Amino acid sequence: MPNIYQIIFPALLAFLGTLWIHPKILKIAIAKNLVDNPNARKLQRRPIPNMGGPAVFFGITIGLCCSQTVLNSPNIFILMAAMLIILYIGIMDDILGLTPTLRFIIEILIICWLMYVNDASINCFYNLWGVDVIPGWSSYPLTIFACVGIINAINLIDGVNGLSSGFCFMASIVFAIMFYHMGNLAMMTIALSAAGAIIPFFLHNVFGYNTRMFIGDSGTLVVGTMMSMFVISILDANLSSTSMMLKGVGLIPFTIAVLSIPVFDTVRVMSTRILHKKSPFNPDKTHLHHMFIDLGFSHIGTTISILCLNFMIIAVWFVAYKLGASIETQLYIVLALGVIFTFGFYNFSKRQIEKNGKMLRFLQSIGKFINLEKKGIWSIIQKGIDKL
Repeated sequence: MPNIYQIIFPALLAFLGTLWIHPKILKIAIAKNLVDNPNARKLQRRPIPNMGGPAVFFGITIGLCCSQTVLNSPNIFILMAAMLIILYIGIMDDILGLTPTLRFIIEILIICWLMYVNDASINCFYNLWGVDVIPGWSSYPLTIFACVGIINAINLIDGVNGLSSGFCFMASIVFAIMFYHMGNLAMMTIALSAAGAIIPFFLHNVFGYNTRMFIGDSGTLVVGTMMSMFVISILDANLSSTSMMLKGVGLIPFTIAVLSIPVFDTVRVMSTRILHKKSPFNPDKTHLHHMFIDLGFSHIGTTISILCLNFMIIAVWFVAYKLGASIETQLYIVLALGVIFTFGFYNFSKRQIEKNGKMLRFLQSIGKFINLEKKGIWSIIQKGIDKL
């Protein structure tokens, strides 16, 4: 069994890998004009390099290669191969712009390949509604639907600085904690490596000015694929055979809680587009992060607020579990909070903007309070990050 240093060391190398490669990729992106230009839908005011994905991928790869020497798990190289393919597709999308249909087909093929080589899928409900292991004919479509949905949900929240990377960092840490309790040290090490690789990018993306890069579709597709693998590893009966030593833990409610805000907001946005007879893939400015911006929140204020909402759902799920709530009750609580914090909050805020009353001014005052970009210490941190 690996000791604590063998588990933490890959995460440290992943951190250092991203930290080292970030400025080099930044220079290449600027020289080759690989930038995301502002337009009516986007929130930035100047062209920003969008090659953050390769930097994060490099850090993750360094961490995974290190962990492979300790864990000797075939799943690591399989995951690396899948991430490399999806990274290439993401870079092509960032540079050329792929059609949503082509992206969906490629994502489905990647998930099918991962299921085949790992012989794994979302095939266990762990006694939710009395259902345990489900047959392959139903688990395979469910896995494809869930994983493609997760990948695109992570991609769609990438609208303000630090949101997608901050969310994936938080999710990786939470998943790592669950893997530890399940006894799955290989996946715990992978999750910690992902978290370590994301940190330097997050710091540059949020605090940097001259060193800021966007993670791009290449990055969101890579980390989205990792989130999908984490979910499969938790909800596959073969990969998580010791998980039911955790009596009363609702693993399906848990995974939904961790991914709640991106998933529920994606469902809300796409269903709204369909109801208005628009393509669900037609980009617009109706995401939850756009609403926070409309309320006067800064980018970092929006990121902090949305991450807090998501963490609150995880915390409430945990309290429900500790209080002995049934798995079904845990699920209903998570679903209710996910709907309230996305559907409910968005529509409530929209009405307050239309009314222009006291509640709107109250929400705006919260946005101003956590507008860290206006604080004096912000420029000090920004200069420090840029020097890195």
